[in-house]
Amino acid sequence: MFLPVDEKQFKFWVLHRNGLPNINIAKQFRISRQAVSRALLSMDKRIEETLLEMASANRIEVEKLDSKKGILFGRSIPFKVNAIIFVSAKHGMQVWYEHEGECGSCERYRECIELLWDFAEEMNLKLQSTEDPTKLADELFRKLKKLVEQT
Repeated sequence: MFLPVDEKQFKFWVLHRNGLPNINIAKQFRISRQAVSRALLSMDKRIEETLLEMASANRIEVEKLDSKKGILFGRSIPFKVNAIIFVSAKHGMQVWYEHEGECGSCERYRECIELLWDFAEEMNLKLQSTEDPTKLADELFRKLKKLVEQT
């Protein structure tokens, strides 16, 4: 399923995930609070469906799903490792597998670092500075798991 990252509904969802109340979103877009509520309900459903489809396509067994935050925790059946699927406003839908990488020699090193820092910022999480994407990912996803368990 496609996530409409350029549509207003998705923008509402991102603002709401960041803690902006529906009434403020409504004022910002000059629409009714009820319209925002309906759009958010629709987006939550689309986010949930998309996360579940991604989990199925990647053979990830679902352990915890939070559509309001756009995060799914699970376990990869073929790789036998923990996995997370998340929605980033900047990077779209992402799948990350727990692993020990050799990041220094990887051609995607910068891409991984940028993705992790960007998503931490989107989720208002502070991370320890490290040049190792594997350690950064472990810290980020540990904090995300706590965040999801609080809801």
